[in-house]
Amino acid sequence: MNSDVTAWLRIDPASSVPPYEQLRVQILDAANDGSLPVGTRLPPVRTLAGHLGVAVNTVARAYRELEQAHIVVTRSRAGTVVAAAGDEARRKAAEGAAEYARLVKANGITEDEAVSYLRAALRRR
Repeated sequence: MNSDVTAWLRIDPASSVPPYEQLRVQILDAANDGSLPVGTRLPPVRTLAGHLGVAVNTVARAYRELEQAHIVVTRSRAGTVVAAAGDEARRKAAEGAAEYARLVKANGITEDEAVSYLRAALRRR
């Protein structure tokens, strides 16, 4: 098992949050912040369950929900891999930010000005 992928995963048995949800959120957050880059192979369900000390169904449910959200994709021989760097809303925001950055650069607007325009726009919404 790739310890880099799982070293930071933790399940708090005393938490009121179900273990599958704790795992799902940790993987989702790591995909969103780039800690788990696109293409990163996650450990097999049984391996991760053993590492975390949880039931196989717990990991399977977390993976299944991440797959339904298009965060990971499971291929029989290739296993489960990170398919997207975050959820759909974040992907769209990143695309919008890239387009905004092109517009800003093309018009000679400074970074400080661009950020102030963005902050003002966010406050209006």
